[in-house]
Amino acid sequence: MRVRIATRASPLARWQAEHVAALLRTADADCEVEVVALSTKGDRRTDVPLSEIGGKGVFATEVQAAVIDGRADMAVHSAKDLPAATPDALVIGAVPERGDARDALVGHRLVDLPTDGTVATGSARRRVQLAHLRPDLRFVELRGNMATRLAVADADGVDAVVVAAVALQRLGLADRIDDVLPATLMVPQVAQGALAVECRSDDEPLRSLLRLIEHGPSRTVVDAERAFLAELGGDCTLPAGAHGEIVDDGLLRIRGILGGTADRHGRAVVHHAVEIGADPTAVGAALARRLLSSVSAGDPGAAGGT
Repeated sequence: MRVRIATRASPLARWQAEHVAALLRTADADCEVEVVALSTKGDRRTDVPLSEIGGKGVFATEVQAAVIDGRADMAVHSAKDLPAATPDALVIGAVPERGDARDALVGHRLVDLPTDGTVATGSARRRVQLAHLRPDLRFVELRGNMATRLAVADADGVDAVVVAAVALQRLGLADRIDDVLPATLMVPQVAQGALAVECRSDDEPLRSLLRLIEHGPSRTVVDAERAFLAELGGDCTLPAGAHGEIVDDGLLRIRGILGGTADRHGRAVVHHAVEIGADPTAVGAALARRLLSSVSAGDPGAAGGT
């Protein structure tokens, strides 16, 4: 079988596409793979925040269109860049084994950031959690590919930038990481560290091939996290995050956060909750409802779930 993989043109996106291509060739020695690199609006417009040009969908839409109109057979995405709803013509055919889901700091360790230090991030989720942990920190906007972000980390006036640890690991730049933040301290973005491979929903031969590279536990936690996002009705512009894991008894445990309005002292408020269960979609949606209820009630405390 010959397949064409659509992807963004950035070095990280190309790494991800080539990684999936290698998995496919390993699964089926007769598989021939071509990578089709596309420049998306999100890649071209690095001068404005994502929230102003369409949120996370700005990266995915043009790549998805290439699959829908037949210019490619499948698309490889950073799963965190996908909107909660998948277009009717497409299906997520595989989630390969997930990489590191955690956030990382480049420039300083969290404990070493100076008082009133400046942190660069374009993520509302990262900003609200860091402001909750360190109310003294100042924030500046950050967009662009990894080279751009590392250049900001090296510039005067910025003490640290926040990036996905897995991005630096995949690009061979793990030595630039100064601090990896535990997911219990800094809840990651939905599906961070995971890849999502989309194909046309009516392409059964390709769907059968993609099943060979599916990683069941990764798919379970990604489905739960995406269900959480879908229930919130949002995308990466929300100050929200979730991280799932399979616990010892085989159940799914998912931890989530949702930023609320600042308290009367102007400090960031972050609502935390945990849900445990067997059905990933149900557990993710229940977590979102619990957090929305906490925000509506104005309760900044942690909530538990079973």
